Amino acid sequence: MDTTPRRGLYFEEFGVGQKITTAARTIGEADVAAFAGLSGDFNQIHTDAEYARHTPFGQRVAHGMLSMAVVSGLAVQTGVMAGTVIAFREIGEWKFSRPVFLGDTIHAVLEVIATKPMARLGGGAVEIRVGVLNQKDEAVMSGRWTVLIQSRPAS
Repeated sequence: MDTTPRRGLYFEEFGVGQKITTAARTIGEADVAAFAGLSGDFNQIHTDAEYARHTPFGQRVAHGMLSMAVVSGLAVQTGVMAGTVIAFREIGEWKFSRPVFLGDTIHAVLEVIATKPMARLGGGAVEIRVGVLNQKDEAVMSGRWTVLIQSRPAS
């Protein structure tokens, strides 16, 4: 028997047009260093300040995949999927619009754009448009996620 407490929404509680804004998080030196070590991506644009100073960005840029992972964590921290998520199924049409620099603070606006019941899984697919903004409210990345969410249990 699953004893995980449910805080999240069941599939039936998600509706097209529903919006959720995450908390924000500042991307720092430790984040970039940890991600470089974990992923093996030590590209100089991320890890070498002197090298990065001579690029079109003029400074180091956080890994795009690091920023995406942080946004995934921020989405989970909202609690809307806590105890009800089955799986993260798909990332679609992801675009990196602006760099995320060390010291930038990002947050996301999640908007439900479609739902599809999947009875065989005991839930359904929730398609979410994700918009990520920096501290200046500039779009830095956007895309679409599909997550599988449990249905409300029969009473």
